[in-house]
Amino acid sequence: MAKILKIFTDGGARGNPGPAAIGIVIKDDNDKVLKTHAEYIGETTNNQAEYRALIKALQLAEEFKPSEVNCFLDSELVVKQMKQEYRVKDKDLQPLFIKVWNLTVNLGTVKFKHIPRELNKEADELLNQELDNHT
Repeated sequence: MAKILKIFTDGGARGNPGPAAIGIVIKDDNDKVLKTHAEYIGETTNNQAEYRALIKALQLAEEFKPSEVNCFLDSELVVKQMKQEYRVKDKDLQPLFIKVWNLTVNLGTVKFKHIPRELNKEADELLNQELDNHT
């Protein structure tokens, strides 16, 4: 049976750059939460935090051996870059883009979808709790 995962990621910094954290929620296709993760990642930019959340989420997803992964992000920039609609011009984002791209190779079909922030509340809450604990 095909295993489909839904991954919700969020990365954010207070100040840009500033103290940053990531939040991740991994669900099955019935919306059952399989795993959550929150992590303080130090000083970075919002966009770098968004990429780092996606990288960590894809690494965590590997344990489920999915045939399809649907990534939901409220970062329009990262989604458009991963769909190759925007070029990755920022030299600090380029290696993060490549890391995400390489991680997708082992995960079957990987899709990226932009969602409004209000549909990404669980991941957003995780990252904000982590930031509250470190700032």
